[in-house]
Amino acid sequence: MSSVNLVVMVVGLLVLAQQSFQMSLRNPVAETNNCKIDFTRLGLVLTSDTNEKALQDSGLFTPDAETPYVDIAGRRFHIGTLNARYIVFRIQGIIHFGSAGSLDKESIVPGDVSVPLAVAFTGAWNWKKFGSDKGTLNFGEFNYPVNGENLLASVDYDKVKLFSKGHSPQDVFWFPSTTSWYSAATQVLQDLELRQCYDRACLSSKPKIVFGTNGSSSDSYIKNKAYGDFLHKVFNVSTADQESAAVAWTSLSNEKPFIVIRGASNVAGEANPGFSPASYLASYNAFLAAAKFIESIPTPRLACE
Repeated sequence: MSSVNLVVMVVGLLVLAQQSFQMSLRNPVAETNNCKIDFTRLGLVLTSDTNEKALQDSGLFTPDAETPYVDIAGRRFHIGTLNARYIVFRIQGIIHFGSAGSLDKESIVPGDVSVPLAVAFTGAWNWKKFGSDKGTLNFGEFNYPVNGENLLASVDYDKVKLFSKGHSPQDVFWFPSTTSWYSAATQVLQDLELRQCYDRACLSSKPKIVFGTNGSSSDSYIKNKAYGDFLHKVFNVSTADQESAAVAWTSLSNEKPFIVIRGASNVAGEANPGFSPASYLASYNAFLAAAKFIESIPTPRLACE
């Protein structure tokens, strides 16, 4: 017997699971009878209550009968199994899914799922003095109704430090997905059937999975169309969210493979009614893609004496 283990985390929610036999969370190898089971431990990181609802509605998560949750440091950790895959603490890779705003509605519309090649952290700004050399984002170019000078001047986008074991610190702007995982995803997910309808409402077109794009990530939730268009034009990014860069940054710092899967819940600058069928389907479809990818990850063989 072999198994894939997952850590499923959402803001305020961390879903854990334990196998039917006793095993230390600190021990990467479990024993049963005369056999050793080497577990592949993965992390599934969620980002919102809508993502949590998609997980719960999927029917793939089963709470543990004896210990459905534990409370640690003000957070509740739900315990169970995801699609019969066990969950433990020490992890070997991260699958990050959630919602995002589309910055390119010609390619990605609400309900679609984006699997970006890389994510840029667009939240580190070097705000320049008024009258100095202009930076990448010039606020005067967005004056309305006429472009001109603006006391906010301009900003340049800074790189951030990436620290990892055995390597000198690197200045990075892009966080690329793990190549082997990304390549596998393009094969595994290409024919995945996504959900088009929810609660009697249907998307105007059949949702699809989009590969080969890039994403942007920062602390800001982007509703402004002009800024969304700017990011798309300057950095060739097609989605924007608030978490992906942090997950990628942490994964690379710890030398763990990772992949980002984001469902488009809205288009920057267009009406966003909050929880809506499109918003829910974005989360649900991203979860379907994440679950399908997890199923494809090879599990170690059982070694018996």
